[in-house]
Amino acid sequence: MAPPYSASSNEVDEPKFQENQQVRQENDQSPGGENCKIAEKKIGGWKVATVLLVNQALATLAFFGVGVNLVMFLTRVLGQSNAEAANNVSKWTGTVYAFSVIGAFLSDSYWGRFLTCSIFQLIFVVGLGLLSLSSWLFLINPLGCGAEEKPCHAPSTLGVVTFYLSIYLVAFGYGGHQPTLATLGSDQYDEKIPRQKKSKEAFFFYFYVALNVGSLVSNTVLVYYEDTGNWTLGFGVSLASAVIAFLSYLCGTPWYRYVKASGNPVVRIAQVFMAAAKKWGIESPGAEDLYEVEGPGSAIKGSRKIQHTDGLKFLDKAATVTKEEVNEPIDPWRLCTVTQVEEAKSVLRMLPVWLCTIIYSIVFTQMASLFVEQGDVMHAYIGDFKIPAASMTVFDIFSVVICTAFYRQIMAPIAGRLSGNPSGLTALQRMGIGIIVGMLAMVAAGITEIMRLRKVTPGTKYSSLSIFCQAPQYILVGCSEIFMYVGQLDFFNGQAPDGIKSLGSSLCMASIALGNFVSSLLVTLVMAITARDGKPGWIPNNLNRGHLDRFYFLIAILSAIDFVIYLFCAKWYKSINVYEGEEDEASIELQGSEHGSAAADRVINRV
Repeated sequence: MAPPYSASSNEVDEPKFQENQQVRQENDQSPGGENCKIAEKKIGGWKVATVLLVNQALATLAFFGVGVNLVMFLTRVLGQSNAEAANNVSKWTGTVYAFSVIGAFLSDSYWGRFLTCSIFQLIFVVGLGLLSLSSWLFLINPLGCGAEEKPCHAPSTLGVVTFYLSIYLVAFGYGGHQPTLATLGSDQYDEKIPRQKKSKEAFFFYFYVALNVGSLVSNTVLVYYEDTGNWTLGFGVSLASAVIAFLSYLCGTPWYRYVKASGNPVVRIAQVFMAAAKKWGIESPGAEDLYEVEGPGSAIKGSRKIQHTDGLKFLDKAATVTKEEVNEPIDPWRLCTVTQVEEAKSVLRMLPVWLCTIIYSIVFTQMASLFVEQGDVMHAYIGDFKIPAASMTVFDIFSVVICTAFYRQIMAPIAGRLSGNPSGLTALQRMGIGIIVGMLAMVAAGITEIMRLRKVTPGTKYSSLSIFCQAPQYILVGCSEIFMYVGQLDFFNGQAPDGIKSLGSSLCMASIALGNFVSSLLVTLVMAITARDGKPGWIPNNLNRGHLDRFYFLIAILSAIDFVIYLFCAKWYKSINVYEGEEDEASIELQGSEHGSAAADRVINRV
């Protein structure tokens, strides 16, 4: 404890200040700490993480059973135009990933990872059940319609409303549980053990591979049946897969490693800004004089302390102790701990990097919309067998699997030896590479479209160019995903403080969400500008009359500009540093004792 001070000796008695420090301090500590509030069955590790990977694969199979061919469902069954269907798919996909923020918030703040995953997976199952029922009862009329040569009757209002309700329930359920599932998986490893820390990094790679393995069945088997008019069968298989995924998830309950929710991070961050605003006119002291609770524990429940960092110094005012606060009860809206301030700083520092990933997500979303529409008017036959346009995403999936193996077995060890970083390339470096490769994918897609237009069969909407010419653009997107999205999961989960881990994971999905919304807006703007004076525009119903290639090149140009901005943001970023280990905890206890007296000394010296 800090020594008492007396006014006669230029010292101040501050029993209330020290008492308030004890009130503010929580006993529970970070994941991996000795007193961490984790359920007693601390099993974790790869055994239970594998259960989560299986759950991810099955849930993804179910999700992509709906999403991969949704643009064809909208055009063939609901009778929408190409541009309208592409926009609706972008909006729906964006909503899926926007809901990830809601799931992450509830997970970090109130429900915890396990309960959040359970509730949202149940909503996912309900949505798929309603979708299967609505397509069977209201939309697939006559039976087997929705194939290219067999149009459906105009859908009823009830059918359309039920359909949209069901797919947005699917979006809510899948989006809400995805970032929380990734964080729950990372919780199964103790970062204080070097071997488990490496396993945690590997988990994010395998998590993304599981996502792609799950979508493989959707993009091959299910997409074929749906393309031939068996939509209800495809949706039914998705429902069955989701049910099995949910049951497998519950089976791992006794072996999961549980971490308590840390309270509402929005309130904590708001307190920092409010406290800093109230003390705007005062001078910030040095780092050693800022307020922090005593002992190894943080004031944020279940979180480790974070070391002070330079930069964004205006927020340090929130942790500055004034004369009036020395002998008064601590008001969290006027005085915050260093850890709480650093949590707010970490959010501000991650935002520019996150914003730079949105343009890349525009590239990613083209696979579910315009790539499919482009492939649908290309030569897609092997003998008498017609390849569904949406099934070309298998090249993306195989690219993800192969690039993962190449990076982990060859590229990472070489990069590690050259850079001295055991992990190979840093997460920020991988994300930068992802932007570049994504840009090349758009260039490849534009070149493919130019070739397709040159081989259009007169009097038809089809081109004689083989659909396999799309393979390079899918392969490049898959390669870019491994660098960008795995890098994002690693970066945002690793850099997010303990109290907002799920929210950090959700930033990856929120990037995809905004990418889809921006893509939809971009399509609308491009059509509004290029379809004037009776012109068909770049993305008309008959793609042979448009210039889809120019749209792809426009995205490539935006990606190049985005990469330049990203370089500045990545260079500006500063990593967080948490206290961990016995040695660090001892130093925290000493610092905690010193911070109260140092802060009080500074207040008195001002007087």
